[in-house]
Amino acid sequence: MTDLRHYDVIVSPSITEKSTLVSEQNQIVFNVAKTASKPEIKAAIEALFGVKVLAVNTLLRKGKTKRFRGFVGKQKDVKKAIVTLADGQSIDVSTGL
Repeated sequence: MTDLRHYDVIVSPSITEKSTLVSEQNQIVFNVAKTASKPEIKAAIEALFGVKVLAVNTLLRKGKTKRFRGFVGKQKDVKKAIVTLADGQSIDVSTGL
């Protein structure tokens, strides 16, 4: 059953060069809420996409300091989750929920 809280946990899929490389090992990378825990992320992925999740690894990327037209700014902190799926399971991240 899909709960509305699951949509708050998963922010967006992360589509980068590195995330496409890890997709060969049956892993998918998602941007998640900073307060989300590993069991919450696992439950949200299984409920929203209907797949079996084996493991969830998380990382917190600190926002970088950037300079734009002489003004100093800071990017936001981003929490990412690397989700390992069971064999035979897959998620098409190019389509929406």
